Amino acid sequence: MTQVILKSKLVSSSNVLIVTDKFVNSNDFSLPKEVSDYILAELKKEDKKSISLNHLGRYISVIVVNSKTELNILKEKIRKHAATVTDAVNFLKEKEVVVYNQTKLAALSLAAGEGLALANYQFNRHLTGAKKMVNSLQTITLVGNIKQGDVDNLNIIIDATSKARDLVNEPVNILNATDLANAFKDMGKKAGFNVEVLNKTKITQLKMGGLLAVNAGSVDEPTFSIMEYKPKSAKNKNPYVLVGKGVVYDTGGLSLKPTPNSMDLMKCDMAGAAAVGCAMYAIAKAKLNIHVIGLVPATDNRPGFNAFAPGDIITMMDGTTVEMLNSDAEGRMILADALHYAKRYKPELTIDLATLTGAAAAAIGSFGIVGMGTAKQKQKERLYSSGFNVHERIAEFPFWDEYDDLIKSDIADQKNLGGPYGGAITAGKFLVKYTDYPYYHLDIAGPAFLTGKDSYRGKGGTGYGVRLLFDFFKNL
Repeated sequence: MTQVILKSKLVSSSNVLIVTDKFVNSNDFSLPKEVSDYILAELKKEDKKSISLNHLGRYISVIVVNSKTELNILKEKIRKHAATVTDAVNFLKEKEVVVYNQTKLAALSLAAGEGLALANYQFNRHLTGAKKMVNSLQTITLVGNIKQGDVDNLNIIIDATSKARDLVNEPVNILNATDLANAFKDMGKKAGFNVEVLNKTKITQLKMGGLLAVNAGSVDEPTFSIMEYKPKSAKNKNPYVLVGKGVVYDTGGLSLKPTPNSMDLMKCDMAGAAAVGCAMYAIAKAKLNIHVIGLVPATDNRPGFNAFAPGDIITMMDGTTVEMLNSDAEGRMILADALHYAKRYKPELTIDLATLTGAAAAAIGSFGIVGMGTAKQKQKERLYSSGFNVHERIAEFPFWDEYDDLIKSDIADQKNLGGPYGGAITAGKFLVKYTDYPYYHLDIAGPAFLTGKDSYRGKGGTGYGVRLLFDFFKNL
């Protein structure tokens, strides 16, 4: 993992990213006058806000910002620019880059470090020989008036996001439901939170009908992971509960998906589970004074053996029935059991994260998260604020009663499929029926996995949701 460190001074020979509201050639840069004059001349050109150059093997990049611009917009601009610096430094086979901030906004230094580090992520563990090109960048140095605690938290969130990306990028032949649970156990040992994993026997005893139905077509057994971080100084009386969809691979079941650009990407259908487990890791590693519980129902969804079939009636853990009309709407089936299980904790708030519907991705693309639910307004506002802080923004969808009519069944308590409209909302409406506490549903189907490189989010698993949750709990 790329390490971010803090120093008081810049080494004159370092590759440097300069964040400034007005470029001034400091003696710390050791830039010849002609180079400084060139930078200033270029930045005076109309609409030019950045310049990068390779001066005698030393990479120098300057980005000019307007400090009066809304801070979160500035931070995202810096993250994206920093990602281009990572590419350049790796191209030059350099090991270190220094961030030098000439503005009074320390948050921009942290944003630059975050963008540099996350852009340096690689998933290359299955490449061999000459194909395994390893990025050269190892160390990111922040210079200036920055708190060591903020740098420590930055390293934690970079580590946690990278772990989530690793989990999402692993194929099902490497990472099945048991492997996912074992990964959570390993993170629990490293960060200091408890992990209990229920096997199929226990899941059957609990009558988790939704999870068992989805698992019926698989040779691999399901798991139900219960993660808990409870510091002695926890500020909250009732725990916050996080629930993550853990479908480690989704064929669509008997409602089989088409392969191109659909089933071939479905190793990512446990991105919600990865976000929950890795957020738990970050929260515990940072020793936040918050009592948090993470629940992950996990299985793959296949059309084999006694796979559940469209038209089946499934009895859920809470005793209610579901008319299953599409086996590709499986995520809500396993989440429903987990949401019912969460009732025993009397949560302050429960948040689920899931790659749940194509409708969410169709509605807002990969630019944010679709959200909805019954959380208190103040809880929602804190989530929205964290979304803007880390640029994992939440677009709230309506949760009107009329949508309940779309999932009514003639022969069961409800059906697992709505009509052709409002698909993301009817999925949320299905889930809320298994709650009796403040609840918020986050559909991360759009941004969880990218087929092309997108700045510091990279290509493949993005780790979406980890940074959002960490920021939310850090700021409580």
